[in-house]
Amino acid sequence: MATQSHHDKVDQQFGSQASAYLKSAVHAAGRDLERLSARLAAFPQAKLLDMGCGAGHASFIAAAQVREVVAYDLSEKMLGVVSDAAQTRGLENITTQQGYAEILPFDDETFDVVISRYSAHHWHDVGKALREVKRVLKPGGVVIFMDVMSPGHSVLDIWLQTVEALRDTSHVRDYSSGEWLSMFNDAGLVTQNLLCDRLHLEFSSWIARMRTPAVLAEAIRTYQQSASDEVQRYFELQNDGSFSSDIVMLEATKP
Repeated sequence: MATQSHHDKVDQQFGSQASAYLKSAVHAAGRDLERLSARLAAFPQAKLLDMGCGAGHASFIAAAQVREVVAYDLSEKMLGVVSDAAQTRGLENITTQQGYAEILPFDDETFDVVISRYSAHHWHDVGKALREVKRVLKPGGVVIFMDVMSPGHSVLDIWLQTVEALRDTSHVRDYSSGEWLSMFNDAGLVTQNLLCDRLHLEFSSWIARMRTPAVLAEAIRTYQQSASDEVQRYFELQNDGSFSSDIVMLEATKP
């Protein structure tokens, strides 16, 4: 039987869903994108790398503010969606590049800014990827990462990781704020700001976006129904399965 690596699984999971992610309201809008746009306005001449760009929503925001954007993703189908959408929107300063987060095919000190949004929880080795980020950044360069965040508390953490993995078998981990700060520090990146927020996830579209098999969707609903009062309150769990997660936006610099 043929073997399948984690990277193969991610490519398989998201390649077939590229168009759905372009249309996803959760990915196409949000306070984090508004904050990103405002922050990138300070870098009009920057060359920017968007790691794990997905359907390109952060890349599109960046392209309106900086000189050049490289949209980078493991899935070639996602990159095709980005290219087509960029052309439709008249964004001529976006190029695409395929590859792994842990092995960036760029020279040292290539980029002024590196961003990533809702991608790192799929990466095989975030620490290695962050060391690559430091390598390709120019001295004084800026890193901005946005992702779903674990609450950190064991009971809440295991509930979140379980529903994420049932919904999407390529999921690795939602990291806590403390884990993020440690990983940035270990990579030699100096954290300047950490901002937390909440993200509402409507269950039916959350499942449909990933085409979660019915048996796993039902397992999530059963697991939700067995949740403790503490879990239900924290995640604002609704009768239809919708819930809210923490999200984090971190900014760091390369010394």
